Amino acid sequence: MIKKPFRIIFFGTPSFGIPTLQQLLEGEDELVAIVTQPDRPKGRGQKIRPSEVKEFVQKRMGENFTILQPESLNDENFQETLKALKPDIFIVVAYGQILPKTVLEIPKYGAINLHASLLPKYRGASPIAWAILNGDKVTGITTIQMDEGLDTGPILIQKEIEIKDDDTTETLQDRLAQIGSQIMIETIKRIKEGSLKPKSQDHSQASYAPLIKKEDGRIDWKKSAEEINRMVRAFNPWPGAFTHLNGKLLKIYRGCIRMKPSLEEPGKIIWVGSDFIEVQTGGGSFLIKELQFEGKKRMLTRDFLSGHHIPVGLILD
Repeated sequence: MIKKPFRIIFFGTPSFGIPTLQQLLEGEDELVAIVTQPDRPKGRGQKIRPSEVKEFVQKRMGENFTILQPESLNDENFQETLKALKPDIFIVVAYGQILPKTVLEIPKYGAINLHASLLPKYRGASPIAWAILNGDKVTGITTIQMDEGLDTGPILIQKEIEIKDDDTTETLQDRLAQIGSQIMIETIKRIKEGSLKPKSQDHSQASYAPLIKKEDGRIDWKKSAEEINRMVRAFNPWPGAFTHLNGKLLKIYRGCIRMKPSLEEPGKIIWVGSDFIEVQTGGGSFLIKELQFEGKKRMLTRDFLSGHHIPVGLILD
């Protein structure tokens, strides 16, 4: 039984880590620093911006809170800074780099990672999107004791979560982040109690969820409507499933499936309603309900159609 508060260093970069970070700030343990990725160019203007975790901490804790942004975790000065902070434990949520052995050995109780899948399934950078892409009905959240591998450490706590039929990566990520923050706090509590029994992963059952790239969003209309619907959901909000209309980029963020036999060419617009554009696929048709036309803001299809005439028979490339 450990009675004193932990000295914690939090590693995280995108918004997925913020619910856990918020729980740590409100808890009994002492958050002594965060480690996040260096400021990077973002958005259409490619302006240098801090990570979402850094923005959150600066607003909550002020400019003087210790924020570390190493280009490399192998940097000796960075590692000496970590040691000087005398952490008891590292909490890692979507940091974006694998922690080397020299870093993992610094805290007395090691490093705990929160991962958005039921490990060993979907190790890697994009587990939420791949679960939707593959048509899974359930996913989950896992805390592991980190080792030098990619999401390979012993499992501490797991919780299964249903994937809803209309879930996007954004909605599922938000739900997993909230539930995951509670699982992480429970993990820390049980480490202090000494009641956790780490369970080795069955590495023979491992699968991988590689980082999603922008080009992955390109729609192949020869695929079935069901596959395209999963793709639209998986790539919402980023990178956005996309096609081309009259040579211009068209991103699709929401739609639904209509299963009916047709001999029309895949990619052909076969009907335009008041609030949808129906496109033939390799199996069934897909009704576009929310989109973003090149140079325009994201909008409902009904609003898009009020300013654009889209004739039946056009082919989406």
